[in-house]
Amino acid sequence: MTTKPKIAIVGGGPGGLMLARLLLLRGLEPIVFERDRHADDRPQGGSLDLHAETGQRAMRLAGLEQEFRAAARPEDQGDRLYDQNGVLLFDRDGAGDNRPEIDRTALRQILLNSLPSATVRWTSKVDVVTPHKEGGCDVVAGGASERFDIVVGADGAWSRVRPLLSDAKPLYEGVTLVEFGFDAERHPKIDALVGGGKMFAVGDNRVLIAQRNGHHHIRGYAGLRIPEQAARDWMMTGPDRIRALLRDAFAGWASALTDIVESGDFIGVRPLHALPISHRWRSRAGITLLGDAAHLMSPFSGEGVNLALADAADLAEALAAPKGWERVAAYESIMMQRARPAAEGAAEGLNSSISSNGVAAVLDHYRERLAG
Repeated sequence: MTTKPKIAIVGGGPGGLMLARLLLLRGLEPIVFERDRHADDRPQGGSLDLHAETGQRAMRLAGLEQEFRAAARPEDQGDRLYDQNGVLLFDRDGAGDNRPEIDRTALRQILLNSLPSATVRWTSKVDVVTPHKEGGCDVVAGGASERFDIVVGADGAWSRVRPLLSDAKPLYEGVTLVEFGFDAERHPKIDALVGGGKMFAVGDNRVLIAQRNGHHHIRGYAGLRIPEQAARDWMMTGPDRIRALLRDAFAGWASALTDIVESGDFIGVRPLHALPISHRWRSRAGITLLGDAAHLMSPFSGEGVNLALADAADLAEALAAPKGWERVAAYESIMMQRARPAAEGAAEGLNSSISSNGVAAVLDHYRERLAG
């Protein structure tokens, strides 16, 4: 292309916004299509830890390291592990880990603040992306169609762009999380339970998790193995019935732990899905993916947002180069290689944390990580 390519980014999460920021720094002018009406339209999720070689590197390349440091919480890197009787088996403050936490909402806002207001088109859910033989794609959003030279699917688990490259679909992992929220000042027992970071309580195919977020907030999760249809049914079930089901599931656990279920504000039911670990596709001119659209995995590796930000950094470099599209296949290869061990780790983490072996394997993992 002799002129600047016209680039559409489908999805305004951290990966898509980071790509937009990095492309703008390189003189390109992407458009981000985002279904939300505005930045505060819906909850963005819990706390994230950014890793030095991926997430933090991307923030540095974007010129946003100072903003990240101002919003990050290095004091919240600790880990605690309990058994189902409430016995504390492992307690580590995480000082010096260099994986500071930041709320997803805060990270998204930092990225949004770095973009011209016209870059993100709010209330623009993409309905159809249609490739053309002569090159480029039509993007249909909100009833309007527009032609772009390049379309990047940064639209998450149920991507509208991915089917143009791959037949793969996210598969249910056999585990569902129920999410709760706490104000730490109103829930001092939960505040004390969590400590300076996050806690896991592990039993037979069940787990209770709580993680410190910003602004004196804590997110809690009850996880267990249930069939996919049951997970769908739970998503349509009211909070009172969900709590009753969880009481039965966690019967016999220490009350200090099940207080997560009893006292938290109900947020939602989250069945866990993942793409195949070896997910790949044949490169196709004018279309590519990043983040969960490319390599969805469970949150049990802590790699999801870090991979998305690393993808954005590599893809921006490829697209901004002369004849940039010719370098996208190389980006995809690197991205797939990077994602595979993370996906393997996520599957292993999920299956060891929620298994019939109970807490033993998780305790071994914590000790091995400490020794390493």
